Amino acid sequence: QVELVESGGGSVQAGGSLRLSCTVSGYLYTTTHMCLGWFRQAPGNGREGIAAVGGDGGTTYADSVRGRFTISKDSAKNTLYLQMDSLKPSDTAMYYCAARRCSAVTFDYWGQGTQVTVSS
Repeated sequence: QVELVESGGGSVQAGGSLRLSCTVSGYLYTTTHMCLGWFRQAPGNGREGIAAVGGDGGTTYADSVRGRFTISKDSAKNTLYLQMDSLKPSDTAMYYCAARRCSAVTFDYWGQGTQVTVSS
């Protein structure tokens, strides 16, 4: 069983920064076979995929966050990060990290979420 635990959410003013962390434990396959991602969901909206990192370290971003957010991972610490800069009120949401085998289509494992609130 894979367990993911997010931390680092909070309240910040527009233009500020936050760094989210996600500790991953219990995976049975090597990190090169694990793909990780960050998602967010604002009230009344569906879940949005915003950043992902593959087993080879390649990254992808949603247009809404590209150039402002940076996803990274520290395999030695089994931790995924999301550095969020130039935050906007529209970034306010619950943020989730997720994991899947890179051979799978969908993300199978999810954290409990951490709230990010950006005030104007």
